[in-house]
Amino acid sequence: MVNDINFVRGYMLDLNIPIGHTKRLNCPICNGYKTFTATNNMGMLVWNCYKASCNIKGNTKVRLSADDIKTAKSQKENESPPCTAFVLPEYIVPHNNRKKLIEFCNTWSLDPTELDLHYDVKEDRVVFLIKDSNKVVDATGRALTSRLPKWKRYGNNTLPYYYGSGTVGVVVEDCVSAARVGGNAYVGVAILGTSLSEEHKDFLSRFSTIIIALDPDAMPKIFAFAKELRGYVNNIKVLRLTDDLKYYNKKDITNLYNLTPKE
Repeated sequence: MVNDINFVRGYMLDLNIPIGHTKRLNCPICNGYKTFTATNNMGMLVWNCYKASCNIKGNTKVRLSADDIKTAKSQKENESPPCTAFVLPEYIVPHNNRKKLIEFCNTWSLDPTELDLHYDVKEDRVVFLIKDSNKVVDATGRALTSRLPKWKRYGNNTLPYYYGSGTVGVVVEDCVSAARVGGNAYVGVAILGTSLSEEHKDFLSRFSTIIIALDPDAMPKIFAFAKELRGYVNNIKVLRLTDDLKYYNKKDITNLYNLTPKE
C-alpha cells in the first residue's frame, strides 16, 4: 500500500496540473476507466479513485512559484459569480391531493406523499423533486394535460432523479418508472436525457450493481450506457424489457428479480 501511495504521488507530480484544474483519468493502480480524479488546489495535489474496489486516495503539497501565485490570483479575480442555489418557483406547491395529480398517481400506483410530489399550478404538472443529501437541487415536471413539452426541467442541475434505497440501482427513462421500481430493494434512477454525463457516472458509481432497464427499442443506447459505466460500477447488467418498466409487466419484473444479486 505504501508503494502504491508513493507511486501515485510521483504520478501526480508528473501530470503538472495547473492550479485550480482537475483531470479525470484512468486509475494508475486499478486501471478503472476514468475513475481517477486529480486536482491542484492552490498547490495541494489531491487524488481519489471512485471505483468501489480501489481505495487509493491522498494528497501532497507542491511548492508554488511566484508565477503560479500570480496566475492563481488572476484566475480568481476573473471567476464568474457563484451559481445561486436552486429555489422552487412559487407556483410549485405541495400536492395537497389535487384531483388531477391524484388521478395520475392512481394510474401508476404512486404514493404522492411518500414520493413528496409537488404540483405546478401554473402549467398543471406533477413535479418530482431532485434531491442531493435530502436537499432539493432541481425538479422536473410531467404535464397532466396535453401541454408540451410533456416533461420540463426547472433548473440546470445535472443530477438524475432517484427514489428508493439499497445498493442496486435500476437505470430507467423517466421519473414514473424510477418511482415505481424504487423501494427497499432497488433505487430507481431516471437519467432524464439521452446520454450519461460525468455527474451521472459519479452518482451511479455509489452502487454495487447497476441494472440498465431502458425502453425495449433503445438497445443501442443500453449497450452504450453499459460500456460507459464499466470502470465506475463493479457489476453492470442489462435487462431486456418487453415494455416500459413503469407498466410493471410481470415478465419484466420477474427478469429484474432474476438479475438482482442474491445476498
